[in-house]
Amino acid sequence: MAVKPEKTSPTWSDVKRKMVEFDRAGLFGIIQDLYAASKANQIFLHARFGLGGDVLTPYKAIIDRWLWPDLIKNQDTSVATARKAITDYRKASGQPEGLAELMVFYCECAAGFAKEYGMDDAEGYFNALVRMFEQALKVSVTLAIGQRDAMFDRLDAVRNLSHNVGYGVGDDMDDLLVRYDQRRRNSRI
Repeated sequence: MAVKPEKTSPTWSDVKRKMVEFDRAGLFGIIQDLYAASKANQIFLHARFGLGGDVLTPYKAIIDRWLWPDLIKNQDTSVATARKAITDYRKASGQPEGLAELMVFYCECAAGFAKEYGMDDAEGYFNALVRMFEQALKVSVTLAIGQRDAMFDRLDAVRNLSHNVGYGVGDDMDDLLVRYDQRRRNSRI
């Protein structure tokens, strides 16, 4: 008879089984240790509980760093790292207003950097920008009218700026903005 091999790495189910053994103070101790263990955990908990000033600031700093790098310091761009900041915020809080703000900020940084410095062989960068532009529109259309209009105005500015970066980015954004602007107008009725 074959013996079932033991698991080599623990899973969330294993962790949950162990956590049941802890009392309230023990769970607080674990959370305190996680908080002290990394800046990422602190940012997550601040966003989850709405603590501190603007909980979006650390996420914006990451987006800004990776979409508008300091070329003098030979920094590179990383669409994946910038997108991860938005994903991390979504897991921590996921408030639509915050998501829209981060997504629009992403678009502003990416389009601004591309216009300011130009980009050779950047099809992936621009495709990611257009995808984020659409995601920002999708989230923005769900916001209250004042917030929604403000986000659409900022995205319209990104669209205008993107006509100068090439790769048809501005044209793609034209199509998306028309489609989502119609949804925005219909939701006012």
